[in-house]
Amino acid sequence: MADDDIRARIQQLGVRQQRFERHLAKELGVDAAGIEAMDHLISTGPATPTELARRLEISTAATTLVLNRLETAGHIHRERHPTDGRKLVVTAEQNSAELAYSHVLPMIEGVEQLVESMTPEERMTIQRFLDQLITIYDDATRKTHQNF
Repeated sequence: MADDDIRARIQQLGVRQQRFERHLAKELGVDAAGIEAMDHLISTGPATPTELARRLEISTAATTLVLNRLETAGHIHRERHPTDGRKLVVTAEQNSAELAYSHVLPMIEGVEQLVESMTPEERMTIQRFLDQLITIYDDATRKTHQNF
């Protein structure tokens, strides 16, 4: 990789992210959709299956299959909604959340150390670049959805 090839580095970051997600899925014994569902449940808390389907951008039927696999593996549990007995609420099992966190924590700590080692000017430059990159990805996603 050339010293000034930022595009290649962005591409490699995406590859590394996908590789890490596959590694985590293997460690937890789930598939990619299961990892994504677990991520939502761990980071944002309990949710109804319909809420998860919206977050994952998959059908409620597909969400049910994902949740069935996660429940069979012992990663989640479902219970009746406390105020609306017609609904279910899905919650990540504490031991599964802790296991996932134990795999993610070294990466979080590494990123924190990297950020702390930067000057305020470096952080501002990188933040501005990443904000613009996020906008490019969001715009590309919106355009793709509009074409279908």
